[in-house]
Amino acid sequence: MSTLILIPARMASTRLPGKPLADIAGAPMIVHVARRGAEAGLGRVVVATDTEAVADAVRAHGFEAVMTRADHASGSDRIFEALTALDPEKKVETIVNVQGDLPTIDSDIIGASLRPFAEPSVDIATLGVEIVRDEEKTNPNVVKIVGSPLSATRLRALYFTRATAPWGEGPLYHHIGLYAYRRAALERFVALKPSSLERRERLEQLRALEAGMRIDAEIVKSLPLGVDTPADLERARQILSN
Repeated sequence: MSTLILIPARMASTRLPGKPLADIAGAPMIVHVARRGAEAGLGRVVVATDTEAVADAVRAHGFEAVMTRADHASGSDRIFEALTALDPEKKVETIVNVQGDLPTIDSDIIGASLRPFAEPSVDIATLGVEIVRDEEKTNPNVVKIVGSPLSATRLRALYFTRATAPWGEGPLYHHIGLYAYRRAALERFVALKPSSLERRERLEQLRALEAGMRIDAEIVKSLPLGVDTPADLERARQILSN
């Protein structure tokens, strides 16, 4: 499959404004994410942004950037605009959306996101990791995957929730917000209106499930640090400085 890695980046974060350009070990955070994408070795890596300063910083470090509109409601809308601009002839078959605030992500798990596509009926693929800390099981900021096990390392997603689910004995899985789309699935997804469960849980991926699309999750071992707060940023600096 022809694969394009797209990294959406916007400056208007409410909790950490300007975070794509936050310095980590001598480079902007968004550049670290682009490096991890390149290390995955899947194909072309492009940052999709609405801010010239972000595009300039990315290009100054040898990576590609594309400008997108500033009024997108979600990262998936931004990457679809970028895809349309970058690949008008529709040669790209698979798009990997890597969040721009994951500077410590292991490049191996970016590649792992494509494994569910061995099953032709999978529309969207994503990642999960088993929750080991009890406090995360009840934390609404930790999104959980509720799914049917297909193998030791894969779930077919039935639901995503901020609640503690499923009930009863057994593992709980933390959803890692990295998505791989078949091109037709991304085109269909961005054309859908926000769904009722999506609005209630504030989880965009529920729109796809409510529309009958299939999402499978590859279970990986490492959980990347998402940088949402100043404390997260300091932790990322410590990790990448070492």
